[in-house]
Amino acid sequence: MQAIFVDRATDVAHALRLAQQPGARFIGGGTNLLDLMKGDVERPARLVDITRMGLDRIETLPGGGLRVGALVRNSDLADHDLVRQRYPLLAQALLAGASAQLRNMATTGGNLLQRTRCSYFTDTAFEHCNKRVPGSGCAAQRGVHRMHAVLGASDACIAVHPSDMCVALAALEATVVVASASGERRVAMADFHRLPGAAPQFDTTLAPTELVLAVELPPSAYGAHAHYLKLRDRASYAFALVSVAAGLEMEGATVRSARLALGGVAAKPWRVPAAEAVLAGQPV
Repeated sequence: MQAIFVDRATDVAHALRLAQQPGARFIGGGTNLLDLMKGDVERPARLVDITRMGLDRIETLPGGGLRVGALVRNSDLADHDLVRQRYPLLAQALLAGASAQLRNMATTGGNLLQRTRCSYFTDTAFEHCNKRVPGSGCAAQRGVHRMHAVLGASDACIAVHPSDMCVALAALEATVVVASASGERRVAMADFHRLPGAAPQFDTTLAPTELVLAVELPPSAYGAHAHYLKLRDRASYAFALVSVAAGLEMEGATVRSARLALGGVAAKPWRVPAAEAVLAGQPV
């Protein structure tokens, strides 16, 4: 059994220094990382505990937006008064994911970074997985295609991103705040996750030692008319076969603007601006 060292970070600068050590990984709720470690998919040499750094706050932003800390639990975020009032799409998506017990541990940052549930990736008995072992091939291309990508896939990988929360964040045009040794930067949700291309081992545009600090939600005009719809095999604790996050900004009985994002169809949440444009100006 491989020994694992655990370091507890006291602040962001400390966490970033600890992350420079070989084989280091950040851990918050651990609901995805620990699963992958048990299956021998992930093998970190060190875990950097970031749970004592004050990243568990939900704060209002000037102009009416919200800043959600990376360590805010999914259940707390879904139950927050301002989220339910202004961003019901996000609350619905969070409650559609996992189970109550997992939502009580899973965090905003971890949800952003969770890895695919493609069985060819999570089961190490399958040797050919470019996401797990770069250059080894993609067993899914010749295997069972259910729950694999229909958009944005490549010859190297057809896995999909599993997060419900991220689909809602894409529709809401959220921004991810990340920190590195050179300072903070903001990444639009549309640019946070990567399509597989020839390098599917990289799920996001983050560098290995960058740390997610928060997600920022802009003021939303879609609070009153929003819905998250998820098609799955059973009513609870199942990943999406396909999902859609939809928000409408209304002007009387006419759609002024629309926001649509699809889940379960690609390696990232998939915005559909052409469909949004069709809905704009339509009576409802």
